[in-house]
Amino acid sequence: MRYVMIGAGAVGAAVGGRLAEAGQEVVLVARGAHYEALRAQGLRLSTPDGVRTHRLPVVQHPDELGELRADDVLFLAVKTQDSEAAVEAWGSCRVVGGGTAAERLPLVCAQNGVESERIALRRFRQVYGMCVWLPATFVEPGVVSAAGAPYTGILHLGRYPQGVDGTAHRIAAGLETAKLRAPVVPDVMRWKYGKLLANLANAVEAVGGQATGSAGAALVQRARAEGEAVLAAAGIAAVGSQEQQEARGDLMRLEPVEGAPQGGSSSWQSLARGTGRIEADYLNGEIVLLGRMHGVRTPVNEALQHAANAFAREQRRPGSMPVSELTALADQMTPQE
Repeated sequence: MRYVMIGAGAVGAAVGGRLAEAGQEVVLVARGAHYEALRAQGLRLSTPDGVRTHRLPVVQHPDELGELRADDVLFLAVKTQDSEAAVEAWGSCRVVGGGTAAERLPLVCAQNGVESERIALRRFRQVYGMCVWLPATFVEPGVVSAAGAPYTGILHLGRYPQGVDGTAHRIAAGLETAKLRAPVVPDVMRWKYGKLLANLANAVEAVGGQATGSAGAALVQRARAEGEAVLAAAGIAAVGSQEQQEARGDLMRLEPVEGAPQGGSSSWQSLARGTGRIEADYLNGEIVLLGRMHGVRTPVNEALQHAANAFAREQRRPGSMPVSELTALADQMTPQE
């Protein structure tokens, strides 16, 4: 198999770098300054076991690869707000032997949130969900760090909307050679909804900072309580915290990475890079959407969604709003009994 990492940011580059170290074929897909750095200097990947530079093929557009190979696996690792464009661009690529990528190749959604799988399934016949537990940081072009050890990440994988097949097992086998734990599960979306609940904290950290103390923890708990109520109303199953902790166990601990910048969540990193965009619409916004569909109020998640989007749009510095102000915004949206 050849792994084509569509989005060589924190997750895509960390997975791609580890696969390359294990002797797997990898192509990185990037853009802008990150593409230029990868092309000129290679991928500098820092982990607890050292720093390596990987000189990997890197492209900006699908046509730079020509026809795709029949053994290619497409890893979608862009933020969800970029999924539609990526799926459209790669789905129409021709594959050696005939047909298109959408008709013949597997697409793995290695992303936060639960929307990309639905976007992909409109075009691709073979869509796989992946619940990504991989602490990694990307704030400088060409440079990525990943702090997990002894495994760099734990990547639950399964067919979307449910089930497993031989392709899922082959993809997982390749990942398992590369310090990446890849359990194949028939209910991958249950894992992704569990991760969604954890990711509701991203906006609090991105807007209010990484050290928000008890006030930040209280706000996160309110957002999560809304999320749990919404999923219950919608009849959606989600893996609980205990099951997640048991799955990780001692397989992935956070360890120091020499010379690596202190990172935060993927949302924090988007603000730090000044991208002008953030994934809040598909994290807190997913809870807001489901709440509106099922008659459950979600004022805290709505406030967090609005604040994170404003920070991204205005390119404000991450962590520059006091958590007390963020809490007040949530209180203003909460109806009084």
